[in-house]
Amino acid sequence: MPTIVFASPKGGVGKSTAAVLLATELASHGGSVTMIDADPNRPLSQWASRPGKPQKLAVIATTTEESIIDTIEKAAQMTQFVIVDLEGTASMMAGYAMSRADLVIIPAQGSHLDATEAVKAIKLVKGQEKAFQKKIPFAILFTRTSAAIRPRTLQSIEAEFAQNRVPMFGCQIHEREAYRALFAFGGTLAGLDPEQVANLPAARLNAQMFAGEVIETLKASAPVKQRKEAV
Repeated sequence: MPTIVFASPKGGVGKSTAAVLLATELASHGGSVTMIDADPNRPLSQWASRPGKPQKLAVIATTTEESIIDTIEKAAQMTQFVIVDLEGTASMMAGYAMSRADLVIIPAQGSHLDATEAVKAIKLVKGQEKAFQKKIPFAILFTRTSAAIRPRTLQSIEAEFAQNRVPMFGCQIHEREAYRALFAFGGTLAGLDPEQVANLPAARLNAQMFAGEVIETLKASAPVKQRKEAV
């Protein structure tokens, strides 16, 4: 079953937010999901401790380099999707998790600092490809962007990545009050009160588009044999 790893050497780029959005969207459509909370700050575990977590979604906390591969492989045998939220630093654990990934998502805000850190994550992916002699698909996910404005800085970064043929998600995770509310109150976007959270329909649509693109990316990068079996 697909393993999706969220990785960035830089903290505060929206990894955990994107991971929760993806996991809850998959679970809301009937998929069974295991989330592995490998961030020492335990953002996923804190979210899961609040009410409203989907029944088909489990959260496992682990931070050890020795256990991360076994944890991923066991989870992949139990559920349809495995989502790994790594700590915001380059580490051996990050490398081990990437080695088991069907897709590495590298969140980055629209700044040159974040772009530089994203390149470090790409180099780590490439290093694991050589070490384990396997192709590891990856893509940049721009986060905390504006739904209405595309700053020149972001446009410049996108153009540079495109020129260097760096894969990027067409969908971006916008800055939304609803996403902060998830970590404050728990549950899913569908469970939030639209009278208390601004622009909730737009936030839900953004999350749905992101999850849809992740699924399409997984399908496109799957081996030919695996694609035929899925048809």
